[in-house]
Amino acid sequence: MPRNVPWFTVRPQDFPNPEVARQILDAYGEDRGQGRRLYRFPVVFPADHWQSVMPHELAAWGVHEKRFWSQYAADGQVRHCMCHAPVPMDHTGRRSIRIFGGRKTMPREDNGGVCDPESCPEYQARQCNLSGRFLFFIPGIRTISAVELPTTSFYAMSNAIQRFQAIGHMRGGRISGFLGGARKTFYLTKVLRDVPHIDEEGRALRVAQWIIELEAPVDVTALLRDGEDTETVLMQAAMAEQVLEGVPMPGATEDGASVTDRAPPMAPEPDEVPMRPGNPTLEQVLGRAEAMGIAGARFQRFAERRWGQGWKINPHGRARAWDELERHANDPAGYADKIDGALAARAGRD
Repeated sequence: MPRNVPWFTVRPQDFPNPEVARQILDAYGEDRGQGRRLYRFPVVFPADHWQSVMPHELAAWGVHEKRFWSQYAADGQVRHCMCHAPVPMDHTGRRSIRIFGGRKTMPREDNGGVCDPESCPEYQARQCNLSGRFLFFIPGIRTISAVELPTTSFYAMSNAIQRFQAIGHMRGGRISGFLGGARKTFYLTKVLRDVPHIDEEGRALRVAQWIIELEAPVDVTALLRDGEDTETVLMQAAMAEQVLEGVPMPGATEDGASVTDRAPPMAPEPDEVPMRPGNPTLEQVLGRAEAMGIAGARFQRFAERRWGQGWKINPHGRARAWDELERHANDPAGYADKIDGALAARAGRD
């Protein structure tokens, strides 16, 4: 039976390789008077899409399979109510057709395909419940399989989504990998919270529970500066390219004398446009995509899949998108095919 305790349960039989459980406890376990337990440990997420590293759903189960379940729309905000599509029959109506790739799914018809727990008879009858899991890697643990941590707490998942979105906005949509140049990570721990609860008579009660909490103990200003090193590298690369091509560097001439000793530098022509704006706006990025024959809305869907929804809010995220468009400027058709393939793969998984 699950127990509400302040530590995470790590059992060898829960892992394909039982040795992983010992590695985790040896590396991050603590003895706080209850034996060696896992109270807090670092995690690294493998993807930038929070729905991929914390998948969750409301699901109603029948005797043998799920009857109904929720599924997020592409924007990560709207929930749809899904069910299995009817099994197609052959022309005789007596034999089912073999289905390739598993059973098909479809929006539930009797509620318009909208997941609204307050008006859902299964949810109100406690037949439909929330379940989710975190998927991550633990630094120092030698395994190629991601670790899975299940949870049924709405508050744990809701708070984690807020953390993911906040960090993603500051990192140009990225939540994967280490946080910043100092190789900081997220941490998972448990905190004791008073959780509100509504009883059968509609009274509001509060119950103390140990809730999974996602922490990000990092210097926020360091995350906001995370892209500055990239900008410096790009500037240095441009200067190196000028040297290799024999273009005189600004401020010096072939005999080594300073330009300022001779004459002021010439101002650029008014019609000269830099190849890359210092801080490209969303309109500039989408305009560049459309100039390459890629619809702006389609590029936005691709960019959200690649860098997360915060890419267009963060200046570094927009700069990253601009730089990618610039790299593929000589092969716009090939880049368009890459975008089509990525969106098609996503649609197939959805």
